[in-house]
Amino acid sequence: MFPDQPTALVTGGSRGIGRGICLSLARAGFGVAINYTANSEAAEECKRLCMEAAPDATKARFETVQADISSPQGRARLMDFIERGPGWIDVLVNNAGVAPEVRADLLEATEESFDRLIAINLKGPYFLTQAVANQWISKLPSLSAGRAKPKVINISSLSAYAASVNRGDYCVSKAGLSMATQLFAVRLAEYGINVYEVRPGIVATDMTTVVKEKYDRMIAEGLTPIARWGTPEDVGRAAAAIAQGAYPFSTGEVINVDGGFHLRRL
Repeated sequence: MFPDQPTALVTGGSRGIGRGICLSLARAGFGVAINYTANSEAAEECKRLCMEAAPDATKARFETVQADISSPQGRARLMDFIERGPGWIDVLVNNAGVAPEVRADLLEATEESFDRLIAINLKGPYFLTQAVANQWISKLPSLSAGRAKPKVINISSLSAYAASVNRGDYCVSKAGLSMATQLFAVRLAEYGINVYEVRPGIVATDMTTVVKEKYDRMIAEGLTPIARWGTPEDVGRAAAAIAQGAYPFSTGEVINVDGGFHLRRL
């Protein structure tokens, strides 16, 4: 079964960057499955906002689905949701991610924090992509000629390459996700499935509240050529452009949404 409208699954979609992505996809005419781990109220609020943003609310399909992507059981729950619900998703957005609970110096950081971040930020999207890709491949022969091939969008971070010694576990997890993008891009290209990495910079979310004063100062001092914080909408618009097929001859591509942070300057 293929839904009438294009459909996306956004992990960690209830708040922050995930919500920005869900809303941008809704505005672009996508149905969205909003995955969350624990905050059902935030997920339901995101669903309501998506319905308000949709061009045609009568045709829009927005659902919330609780699952912890870091566990095999959680990923199985998402796959079961897809099979029993829309039957097919056109876009997988691997957005769910966490920061360390304590920003600890590299020489003092714990294995527990490392394991937690790797499980959620890297292992979860890695094996969810594997599962979704296998489902896609099995159903591609039935895909109508006019329907675009599915896509994977991984939401990483400038921390994939910018070293922060007080959150090394986060940097390693995002660097791993960046490589996972390249790996799946190569492996899935023969099926016409493109894989992308959207790399946000300093974005105003719950996760960055604790360092707001620090980054306010750094941005004012010229940290980024575009001298402002990023917003979840900035990232959402980039993801929606990819989902709508704006880059058909690109795969494994990194889309920087960072105010120009990545530019080398003298």
